[in-house]
Amino acid sequence: MARFELKLPKMGESVAEATITNWLKEVGDKIEADEAVLEIATDKVDSEVPSEVSGILIEQLFGKDDLVQVGQTIAIIETEGDAPAAKIEEAAAPAEVAEIEKTIETVKEVVTAPQDFSGSDKFFSPLVKNIAKEEGISVAELESIAGSGKDGRVTKEDILKYIENRKSGIVEAPKAVVPAPKAAEPVAAPVQKSQQAVPVSVNGGDEIIEMDRMRKLISGYMVASVQTSAHVQSFIEVDVTNIVKWRDKVKTAFEKREGEKLTFTPIMMEAVAKALKDFPGMNISVDGDYIIKKKNINLGMAAALPNGNLIVPVIKNADQLNLVGMAKAVNDLGNRAKAGKLKPDDTQGGTYTVTNVGTFGSVFGTPIINQPQVGILALGAIRKVPAVIETPEGDFIGIRQKMFLSHSYDHRVVDGALGGSFVKRVAEYLEAFDVDRDF
Repeated sequence: MARFELKLPKMGESVAEATITNWLKEVGDKIEADEAVLEIATDKVDSEVPSEVSGILIEQLFGKDDLVQVGQTIAIIETEGDAPAAKIEEAAAPAEVAEIEKTIETVKEVVTAPQDFSGSDKFFSPLVKNIAKEEGISVAELESIAGSGKDGRVTKEDILKYIENRKSGIVEAPKAVVPAPKAAEPVAAPVQKSQQAVPVSVNGGDEIIEMDRMRKLISGYMVASVQTSAHVQSFIEVDVTNIVKWRDKVKTAFEKREGEKLTFTPIMMEAVAKALKDFPGMNISVDGDYIIKKKNINLGMAAALPNGNLIVPVIKNADQLNLVGMAKAVNDLGNRAKAGKLKPDDTQGGTYTVTNVGTFGSVFGTPIINQPQVGILALGAIRKVPAVIETPEGDFIGIRQKMFLSHSYDHRVVDGALGGSFVKRVAEYLEAFDVDRDF
């Protein structure tokens, strides 16, 4: 027999932790190689963690809703025969097994201890709180750590340095002081963490549904964005008659040659990428009092998930793609979003976002900025409208294909001149579209 440590795998360069949402296997269950053991969720994407070996699940080191760091052991699987030496240790002697099991139980008690940081006036990130729980650091001790982050916040480096100093004896962990109960007064029961009361239907006919995890995250992001950025909108109407004619002419040949459907989205994204190269002041992010100019142009593309929620996968280095490459990227991310197959890295690193509100028939919208970006463009529905057409012979009324572009931008760092000029440049690229171009 051998014991295999199932660890939380690396899920992308910018993903350091994930939340366990569901155990698909229970202790005692038999597991086949490559079979999913549990489901996890990052802040954007849900995925499964498969087993690399066949065996029996004998330990779950974390529970549902626990936050786990990449590389941490989350389960122990007992296997038969030999296994990869780097990951599996041979069964130890009975005394050693007892000691290992005792250690595991101790770790589980520390990790699952009901440490409540909600009573603190200070803000601590989930990563810092998780480290504090694992190391048995109390709320009072955590508050005593001098933070080097923004507004004095305790960073990962701060708490790890503190733990190292405490173990070496440089600092001493404060002892918990428990006040004695007053005479003739019973000792108060532990205070339970307050929970939001479930609303009650007044007329008895209303259905009350709790938000799912992703909807709660989206809700938090939207409120935080409005509270963070000074949102301003600019609107411009665009004549896209040439684009509509060109797409109608080439879409069948495009699909036959490239094996991809040609929608309007990649054409719009191509124009946005060009405009961002012209106006790099829109391709930035904000971190406190600092502006970060982004080297790469990574376009976020709002897409619908099967449950109705929205997600923003990212087209990396969008300015380096031709129209065929853009169409393939748009279709790939859109299809994988609908199938729930996006990976954590697919939603990371965006520098500017585009959302197509016209898909739902909206003429225009006022989208909320995807933090920490400073702009987002909404594409309205394309409509046939009567328009004044200027010619050398005079003006006349004709039927044209038009749409609105709605640009929301962060007025803290983007003034009206830049915000308006950017969306005007996007419109100019669209209206100057060459109907004789090849794809």
